[in-house]
Amino acid sequence: MGKILLAKMPENYRNNYFISTSAMDMLIKFGDAESAERIFRSIETKNIITYNAMIKGYVGNETFEKALDLFEQI
Repeated sequence: MGKILLAKMPENYRNNYFISTSAMDMLIKFGDAESAERIFRSIETKNIITYNAMIKGYVGNETFEKALDLFEQI
């Protein structure tokens, strides 16, 4: 259901960091880290909230090396 909503979401809403971060969180909780990564990469101006959401997702999915790599990019 969540992926259907994301697919139908207008492009200008995807550029909202609050919505993008929530979408990343949802995808990660359902084990779709790849889609969450695509959203993360598409965010033009990342902030501590978007970085934290992705790092939290990596840790939750036990991809600790990716979490550390992303932390070092901040």
